[in-house]
Amino acid sequence: MYDIAILGGGPAGYDAAEKAGSKGLKVVLFEKKELGGVCLNEGCIPTKTLLYSAKIYDNARHSEKYGIKTGEVSFDFSSMMSRKNKVVKKLVGGVGYKMKSNKVDVVKALGTIKGKNGSTIIIEADGKQYEANNLLISTGSEAFIPPIKGIEGVSDTILTNREILNLTESPASLVIIGGGVIGMEFASFFNSLGTKVSVIEMLPKILGPMDPEMSELLLKEYEKRGVEFFLNSKVTEIKDNTVIFESAKGETISVEGEKILISVGRKPVTQGFGLETLGVELDRGGIKVNNKMQTNIPGVFAAGDVTGFSLLAHTAYREGEVVINNLTGREDIMRYNAIPGVVYTNPEIASVGLTEEEAKSKGIEYKVAKLPMTYAGRFIAENEGFNGLCKVLVGAKYGEVLGVHMIGNPSSEMIYGACMAIETELTLKEMEEIVFPHPTVSEIFRETIFAFSH
Repeated sequence: MYDIAILGGGPAGYDAAEKAGSKGLKVVLFEKKELGGVCLNEGCIPTKTLLYSAKIYDNARHSEKYGIKTGEVSFDFSSMMSRKNKVVKKLVGGVGYKMKSNKVDVVKALGTIKGKNGSTIIIEADGKQYEANNLLISTGSEAFIPPIKGIEGVSDTILTNREILNLTESPASLVIIGGGVIGMEFASFFNSLGTKVSVIEMLPKILGPMDPEMSELLLKEYEKRGVEFFLNSKVTEIKDNTVIFESAKGETISVEGEKILISVGRKPVTQGFGLETLGVELDRGGIKVNNKMQTNIPGVFAAGDVTGFSLLAHTAYREGEVVINNLTGREDIMRYNAIPGVVYTNPEIASVGLTEEEAKSKGIEYKVAKLPMTYAGRFIAENEGFNGLCKVLVGAKYGEVLGVHMIGNPSSEMIYGACMAIETELTLKEMEEIVFPHPTVSEIFRETIFAFSH
């Protein structure tokens, strides 16, 4: 009898398994593919590895801006892919080691829920039955394939984030359907390698809920680099290598690409593993949970993308921890007010908390200050030709930090400070008293805070 059975070895599942094992619980983890889930094998890690290679290539090509002269610079696509595979393999092995060192039983097979016997949950895998007192469902998400005429699923031409990571050579041209985070990161990568990239987005802006100013700055930067954007456009059909869509003006337009990437979002995986045997309640396609990640069925929890709420690996980690903390006697709840979002393009975008649009829709009175990233000396020293932007929202009455939005490198490495400020409800006065290291790009946060008093 296990204390907890976990379906899915992605960020929510393997992190929860590690925490549960370290606290003395008897744990069994079911994963039908590879430990690490989509994030480690088909998402976060492989894409960031490739994007870093592209950034190095960009820096080499433009090194004369910084007084460095080189010979002809080229890239080796197969070497990039090999390095990506090496990084993934190393990290998957690391997750496996964590499971072993915390005495987690890993079953490399699809775990199927067979129902409950009293309070005992029964899971079957490879013809063997397992019993547990608690169940954590962390089956993740999968790419959503929209019902567009001509799409019969993935093919040699039509790809999702999974297939595009296994290309053997860089395509001459790429049409990306969907200008969200995944679409823009692949646009960034292939644009750096010289691929002709076109992005078709149904909304009037890229990056969905991200701060509009940041989205616009990124769009303008990539337009300068040759990426073609079609906003307010609805794809109606795909014929061979041609994507046909309707513009905001009602015109029918077509664009060709050697490859076509579908990146219009992801959907929770709630079928194929016997969820219906428990009567778990769903909400908007995902599993419905409370702030302790409990479902409507006692002893059954859900965490990660399968909830359909915040489809981010770092959210999944925290949700899994909430489950284990509550199971081991530590009162804990999940909060979503300070979940950071990062776009790993070049330049990066990082954001946390409320945007101005969200603050207005909630009726929250706020003040806003914004400065170019060039107010930080270190940023000028390391970023030639791009000004960037830092925007901070604070409450009008108390001056507490409500939201922070940045574009410019390395925003991804600085945003955690803003997360802490929002989580602990720091005010302008308290932020002004914090000493930042100099010279660092992170000083832009402090400079923007002081802009409120100018």
